[in-house]
Amino acid sequence: MTRTLIECGWIVSMDPAIGDIKGGRILIEGDRIVAVGRDLGGDHDAALGGPDMIAMPGLVDAHLHTWQTGLRAIGSEWAHTDYFTYLHGGMATRYRPEDNYLGNLVGALNHIDGGVTTLNDFCHNITSTEQAERSLDALQDSGIRAVFSLGAGKLPPDLEEVDPFERRINPRDRVELFRKERLSSDDARVTMALAVSGPHWSEIEPNRINIGLAREMGLRSSSHATKRSELAIAPQGYRQLMDDGLLGSDHTIVHGNYLSDEELKRLLDFGVSVCSSVQTELKGYAADPLVNRVRALGHMPALGVDVEPRVSGEMFREMQVALLHALAVCQRENARDGKEPFRVVPIRSREALAWATLGGARALGLESRIGSLTPGKKADIVLLDGSDLNLFPVHDPVLAIVEQANQGNVDTVVIDGVVRKRDGKLTFPADVLRRRKEELVSSAERLMGEIGYRPFGKAA
Repeated sequence: MTRTLIECGWIVSMDPAIGDIKGGRILIEGDRIVAVGRDLGGDHDAALGGPDMIAMPGLVDAHLHTWQTGLRAIGSEWAHTDYFTYLHGGMATRYRPEDNYLGNLVGALNHIDGGVTTLNDFCHNITSTEQAERSLDALQDSGIRAVFSLGAGKLPPDLEEVDPFERRINPRDRVELFRKERLSSDDARVTMALAVSGPHWSEIEPNRINIGLAREMGLRSSSHATKRSELAIAPQGYRQLMDDGLLGSDHTIVHGNYLSDEELKRLLDFGVSVCSSVQTELKGYAADPLVNRVRALGHMPALGVDVEPRVSGEMFREMQVALLHALAVCQRENARDGKEPFRVVPIRSREALAWATLGGARALGLESRIGSLTPGKKADIVLLDGSDLNLFPVHDPVLAIVEQANQGNVDTVVIDGVVRKRDGKLTFPADVLRRRKEELVSSAERLMGEIGYRPFGKAA
């Protein structure tokens, strides 16, 4: 079994028992971290890093519609409803299996390039088993650690009349096929979950069936909670699902901006996780992201990019925006309550890094495997180059990571003990990636053309 020694100028472990180490080393054996410290002896077969490197746990994107990668930034100036008109009601219904493969592959590779080692791929445009197979192929080919959250599909208007989304049930035969064959192991690099619509978007009975199916198959589930009560299909739905005993630590709610305080507290008390997509929510929601409210109730949020057609796919950006907004909320509420200005910053940068690592790991049920540089956990490690001009000189590695770093600072990425980026370059074959990028452009142009959409936010 290969033993790899990583030399670091700084280690930010996110493990309280280990803390931060200056001038430390990390020893990997196979796909696991076996030691973190300063004086690590013993033989090793390979070496990584150097004295300028900042080692950190890989970032965790807890919610991304990766299939949308080819449509990056086209909706940056859309109104909130345009996303559902152009993308969900239009382009999404025209995706073929290879479109999904290309979006998932390039999207996953971009995440690796940006220091993300784990991705929850909320793949909810699936209309055929082949489309699901190709989506999964891409995640496995990329080398990323992923949870493949299989959804029930986006149908064109004529088929929506026959099988309306608010009554859609995840096809049992397709779920069973993947769970019993390709995704039968919960210890693999790519594992399975179920993407369900949730009661804001569908009637209560389909939700009972879908979440029940996830439980029967031993799968986690997640749902979108995005609507004000008066617009939700089943406004009391989450309460009903809790009363039925169907929600617990195996479910994650995404967004949830409009949840009442009582409903949010009850969900968290039931063990449900919350994932905020702060960039997306600041663009399209009239209520604040849940980060502050989840914190106030003693829980840790997760973070996810959500939709690259509207926002940056960089998890450093998502983490930084989440922290900035959370701090702004603290300042606003403090002033509203007539209190003295803060003498100590109300949210430290380390906590924001926890949202983007440990918080995501918890939301995906992977906390025992990832999220910190802890001996026994998987070797999912990111090295930032502290000599880069935007980081140099490094006085506090946590502040460098959270407040200053970006995708360009990612020098090395190790996932499951395998080097996926080194010396600032992906190890994925460059010629294959070049060809796939060209194919992604053709895919996106066809999808936009089929609905008569022109870039720059204007329909034909």
